[in-house]
Amino acid sequence: MADLGFTCLDARADRFAAAPTLRFPLRVSEAGGGAVHAVALRCQIRIEPQRRRYSAGEAELLTDLFGAPSRWGETLRPLQFATVSLMVPGFTGSTEVDLPVPVSYDLEVAAGKYFAALDDGEIPLLLLFSGTVFARTPTGFAVEQVPWDRETRHRLPVAVWRELMDRYFPGEGWLRLRTDTLRALHLFKSAHALATWDDTVEALLARAKEATS
Repeated sequence: MADLGFTCLDARADRFAAAPTLRFPLRVSEAGGGAVHAVALRCQIRIEPQRRRYSAGEAELLTDLFGAPSRWGETLRPLQFATVSLMVPGFTGSTEVDLPVPVSYDLEVAAGKYFAALDDGEIPLLLLFSGTVFARTPTGFAVEQVPWDRETRHRLPVAVWRELMDRYFPGEGWLRLRTDTLRALHLFKSAHALATWDDTVEALLARAKEATS
């Protein structure tokens, strides 16, 4: 039986992908040094927010996800980041492959909210592996499952995520609005002869600030 192990070596922004993508170099090893024909690999990546500290500013932005910091002992739970698949070519002993992971800048997605709230430091990730192993045997090939307990951790620098977002959305962010909300915003923009959407939102924020002061 193939005894596979996985190690995440690094993480980097993919400079040539059509959409925002992180690449995680993985070392895949077979403990017995045996020959593996191929692996149809699946990887579920989770964020482990309880494994780092947060500044006051970060904590304020994370209230939307986890509530007040006084409740974080109960609410700071893992977040789903991505589930991706990869075909690992044949190898003997060990090999290294890149795991591409598409990244969304949608602030309606929990992972997107979490990343955008962080100023610096690292993002604690847990990579959980599953899939199918095709191994060579003296009589042909054997088909086995990747053991359910295969996992590894990696700490993704926030700077790497920001580099990726700045490459695709320099100085920008995205919000998804309902059609009726967008129409009302458009009417406000036209009625006040505002030049840009940024001007429109700033005008609304200024009005809200005046109303509460």
